[in-house]
Amino acid sequence: MKKLEVSSIIPKIEQMCIEANYYASHSLFNTLRMAKDVETSTLGKTILSQIIENDEIASKDHVPMCQDTGIVVVFVEIGHELQLIGNLEAAIHEGIRRGYEKGYLRKSVVAHPLHRINTKDNTPAIIHYNFTEGDQLKITIAPKGAGSENVSAISMLKPSDGYEGVKRFVIDTVLKAGGNPCPPIIVGIGIGGNFEKCALLSKQALMREIKDQSQDEIAAKLETELLKEINELNIGPMGFGGVTTALAVKVNTYPCHIASLPVAVNIQCHASRHLTEIF
Repeated sequence: MKKLEVSSIIPKIEQMCIEANYYASHSLFNTLRMAKDVETSTLGKTILSQIIENDEIASKDHVPMCQDTGIVVVFVEIGHELQLIGNLEAAIHEGIRRGYEKGYLRKSVVAHPLHRINTKDNTPAIIHYNFTEGDQLKITIAPKGAGSENVSAISMLKPSDGYEGVKRFVIDTVLKAGGNPCPPIIVGIGIGGNFEKCALLSKQALMREIKDQSQDEIAAKLETELLKEINELNIGPMGFGGVTTALAVKVNTYPCHIASLPVAVNIQCHASRHLTEIF
């Protein structure tokens, strides 16, 4: 059985926090550039150009692409044949603590939601665990800003609402959000499970590659139709109008109770930040 001393991951977690906030991915850059090319609004095209320039400056000068460097969401996959030596959660938090200090990243976490004293190190993170086959430890970190998180939504629809009901809920959520989540956005949608599972599904959907498509036929159809319809809402870049409200729509599904149709919409701003490492 493979053994891993968890203290060895601390420097990598530290670096992941910095890199996720400094560097936009190549796929995100490419998607933004393609969106600028097809944007019909002059102002929208200018805003997209400014977003691209901002991300280029962040990468070149090694500074955060957005002042809101988020609360860190961590997805952890642990292989059954891997033996962890030490406290994994403590190591993750220590890596985040060091990364946010070393990278001069804004600390945005309060210790209690109703007694709002800053923890001053951006911990604790929100950590999700999953056990898989093999002997590897896979960690994905995703700094998530409040602007887009605050306009996300969940609804327990009736099964009779069906496919069209899901679409209406997603469209209504994006319309209500308007320019608040700093469009162009990425829309993560979780359908199924139960109240908490669909929310997790929607967050996991945002971790997918920006240009991939669901292998589920119904979900793939929903992704295509919703992207088109969202971009017809004329919200546009930063809410000033145009045909680029969303860069992508991602739908993840899970089995659910016969009497339920849970749906969650997790909105991500254009600063889509997530990195994965395998140990």
